[in-house]
Amino acid sequence: MRNFWGFCLAIIASLAVAQTAVAQPLTLRVGVYENPPKLLLNNGQVSGIFGDLILQIASQEGWRIEAVPCTWNECLQFLQRGDIDLMPDVALNTERDETLLFHETPFLHSWSQLYGKRTLKVTTLLDLDKVRIAVLENSIQESYLSDITQNFGLDVTLIPVSSFDEGFQAVLSNRAEAVAANHLYGDIKARDLGLEPTPVMFQPARLFVVASQPEMQPILNTIDVYLQAWQQDPQSPLYVTLKKWRANIGDAEPFPWALVIGLISALLLVVGVSLLLRKRIKQRTLELVHSELKLNTILDSVEAYIFIKDRELRYQYANKKVCDYLGTTPKQIIGQTDAMFFDAETSAHLRENDLRVIEEGLRVSDEEDNVTKNGDIRHFLSVKIPLQDAQGKIYALCGISTDITEHIHIKESLNQLEYYDSITGLANRKLLLQNLEHAVTSAQRTGYEGALVAIDLTHFTIINETFGHVAGDKLLQEVAQRIRARIDETDTAARLGSDDFLVILEDISQDPDQAVMAVRNWAREVLDSLAQPYELGDIKHSTTASIGITMFSDNPDNVAGLLKSADLAISEAKAQGGGSIRFFNPTMQETISRRMLIESALRRAVQHQELEVYLQPQVNEHGEVIAGELLLRWTDPDLGTICPAEFIPIAEASGLIIPIGTWVIEQACRTLRDWQQIDALKHIPLAVNISPRQFRHGGFVAQVEHCLREAHLPEGLLELEITEGMLIDNIDATVKRMCKLGDLGVRFSLDDFGTGYASLAYLKKLPLYQLKIDQSFVRDMLSDANDEVITKTIIGLAENLNFSVIAEGVETVKQLEHLKVLGCKKFQGYLFGKPAPIIEWQQRLMASSTVTIE
Repeated sequence: MRNFWGFCLAIIASLAVAQTAVAQPLTLRVGVYENPPKLLLNNGQVSGIFGDLILQIASQEGWRIEAVPCTWNECLQFLQRGDIDLMPDVALNTERDETLLFHETPFLHSWSQLYGKRTLKVTTLLDLDKVRIAVLENSIQESYLSDITQNFGLDVTLIPVSSFDEGFQAVLSNRAEAVAANHLYGDIKARDLGLEPTPVMFQPARLFVVASQPEMQPILNTIDVYLQAWQQDPQSPLYVTLKKWRANIGDAEPFPWALVIGLISALLLVVGVSLLLRKRIKQRTLELVHSELKLNTILDSVEAYIFIKDRELRYQYANKKVCDYLGTTPKQIIGQTDAMFFDAETSAHLRENDLRVIEEGLRVSDEEDNVTKNGDIRHFLSVKIPLQDAQGKIYALCGISTDITEHIHIKESLNQLEYYDSITGLANRKLLLQNLEHAVTSAQRTGYEGALVAIDLTHFTIINETFGHVAGDKLLQEVAQRIRARIDETDTAARLGSDDFLVILEDISQDPDQAVMAVRNWAREVLDSLAQPYELGDIKHSTTASIGITMFSDNPDNVAGLLKSADLAISEAKAQGGGSIRFFNPTMQETISRRMLIESALRRAVQHQELEVYLQPQVNEHGEVIAGELLLRWTDPDLGTICPAEFIPIAEASGLIIPIGTWVIEQACRTLRDWQQIDALKHIPLAVNISPRQFRHGGFVAQVEHCLREAHLPEGLLELEITEGMLIDNIDATVKRMCKLGDLGVRFSLDDFGTGYASLAYLKKLPLYQLKIDQSFVRDMLSDANDEVITKTIIGLAENLNFSVIAEGVETVKQLEHLKVLGCKKFQGYLFGKPAPIIEWQQRLMASSTVTIE
């Protein structure tokens, strides 16, 4: 009866569609992609299993079938756009069901399988890690393989192809190791190409003819009617067609149920073995737990801090001592790094040691000073060793630390008693002698002068006798604190007994005179500090001190001699009364006294503007004045005329060079401004010497800019002469400052060239205008071949670097003529005129721009 009704439905549907066809034949555009034996194109007509069945239905319904060749992806796109009406051989999935129209009854069932070369060893999906698989783009196989490999965490590369044939070719050309295809096509293609099917079969699928346009739904319903009727009749076109196409490829292998049964049996065996193993594992786990409890009991009982960290330096284990030290629990420690418990410096040091163990496999033993987040400081002796697995790979480190804080404190206390004064905390005699011997040796090696300074308090015994030893100790402690505040870390302050203090000053200066002045200034500052009132409980007390100084150069090879010299110097200072400073070396004392007098007089001279500016001309080879240099001169009412070579270094050391230099630049700009009104002088530049300290002063550039702006000078009239010594310290900052001044119209001349440390690298960087040949080379040029070579080299260097060059210190006609022969064209010296007041040279130059050789 069921067959009967199905046949009736088919007849009714055929009549209805036939009636429509009579009225107007229906043309159906069918997309055809190559997928034999299911679907293929034969002489322009659709063929294969789907093709034969569609043509069978079309002949009954009076449809005209138009085959549209396309690839799989193109067919899908044509269908979505309405360029074709039907697409055969489409598997049903959720995504397609939402966008495409399917009929109810499938044409046939299929599954997918992987194919590859014989060398491909793949039996399950889990073997696909690191395998490249060619798969039809936008196919159900691509979607399935993408999901399953992602879920299993497999590293599989899917290579999209436009057809199964392209996929098989990808395997042959080694672009892929395997190709996914339906088993009907794959078995044929693999056999033809010499490839083999793998045991990996997946995704049984039902295959349909689909449409995308709603008007195609009646067509799909008609197809359903035929399929349902044919499935009930073994002699129907459906079974005949399946038999036909399967016969063409030989007897098709049925779905491998035997393999499935074998796999199920193997699975059952695995489950059985798994249950047995689980039982044994459970028993073994209990044994391990008992062992772990025993081990933890032992580790928690020892007086050591034991921990394990993984390769990321995160704690994996910590015994009870570690937990108590960090004030937390094992649960809160596990998984954390040292940064959670220690300060940044401690964490960095611990990390450095840990990485040596983890990355280099070293056994590290080190003292670690650990500071926790709450500020607790402890000292540990830690031993860290690498932990390795069966393959020898380091997977963690184990650390064992012993707290040595008390040991360190005891050691420090013993060291304090052995080397430091118990009242003041300063060094005692033993440490002083050690450090003094080291300081003298260092001075001999480096060439830097040092000093031993003895300090004695005035009438200290009165404090003890009047106010008691408590007040006396308080005074000594305050004195020690004030002395310590005045020394560097490399210096040493010591107390030898009662009120006797000694200070070692190191690395003062390589210049003996500068070193002496620096020590004298330091001693004066110490005396001023010690003279300030002291708060001794309820008592306010003031005292003075005497200072005796001996320089290392007084006894360069004898530490005992230095101590004796310092003792003699302090005795002389105490004889002079409180507040006195005396040097051991009489000559040095005379020098320092002279420098002190000059410095004091120089301060008065600056305040009262007693300094004078003189001018010395600079001429060309024709004797014409082309520039002038301003030079300082000073005559003190009491000291008389003082040479610039004597008072300029004192001005530099005392800082007076800053106001003096500012005043000279102001005088130069003022003179140049006045000369702009005199035709004979308006073109003559003036040069000013600049000291290193003045040049590096923060307000130097601004001060020069202010003077230039006030004078409204043309560019190039103000020249600044710098020395090579200025270039040694921070050349980049020097260049930057010179460029700023150059932008203001200032020109630079490098003075005393050849006597310092200038290099060609410096010369290339500096915005120089001129090199000055030092007078020492000019003076001995005629008698010393070396000086002549140096002079000639400087002239050639200046010419090659496009610098002007001028020789200073020219005093004889022979020197002048020889310099001309060497190529020099600018000169300065007594031969052309001695320095004289500006007004005097101004009058002479207004009369004639050419000087007479004197």
